[in-house]
Amino acid sequence: MNISNDCRECKKSSKCFQLLYPDELEFINSRKTQITYFKGETIFKQGAFAPYVLYVAEGLVKVFLQTGSAKHLNIRLAKQGDFLAFSSVFGVNVYKYSALAIKESTICMIDKTALKKLVMKNTGFSVNLTTRNCRNEDRYLQIIQNVSLKHMRGKLASALLYLSSPEFLAENIFQHLTRQDIADFASVTLESAVKFIKEFEKEGVLKLEGKDIKIINYGKLEEIGKKG
Repeated sequence: MNISNDCRECKKSSKCFQLLYPDELEFINSRKTQITYFKGETIFKQGAFAPYVLYVAEGLVKVFLQTGSAKHLNIRLAKQGDFLAFSSVFGVNVYKYSALAIKESTICMIDKTALKKLVMKNTGFSVNLTTRNCRNEDRYLQIIQNVSLKHMRGKLASALLYLSSPEFLAENIFQHLTRQDIADFASVTLESAVKFIKEFEKEGVLKLEGKDIKIINYGKLEEIGKKG
């Protein structure tokens, strides 16, 4: 990875950072640390003290809830340009979920107090940043609906639709996920995930190419997801 450690020169910077004035960029640059995590490394753990807001400069991060000693509920994937633990800006002192790099990822760890100062000072930056993070709300509502109302086929269909959505097309996403990861996105057991993936293949909904999953009938998959 070739990413500048200087916010003023970074080509991977989010559009919201481009709304900052030069002195504000210099301020935030002096209060952040950039770290590269290798595939499989934990970025932060649920329940740990949260001094930072994290920005994904490059890579792909799995965000999940730990619901038991060996049980996870995968919430979403964070890619380049996404923020993690943004709620810490507003007084949340511990991380509410865990984050793990599923491929080599460069993360900017921004002091939450410094970021809050810019949010309060620069209205354009604040609105853009808040709007960007509020988009996650739809994803969280979808998870609640899937877990509460849908049968296992519907849960898996919804998870596959999310993972194959346009925002992840460039990521070749299924090459980075295990079948257990997919099961955890759907909130079903590994055995059920494998079973229904094979059923979907027989029904002409998708095609398996080794580890990769190619959706070939989005309409049918959406129908299964809606019916639950």
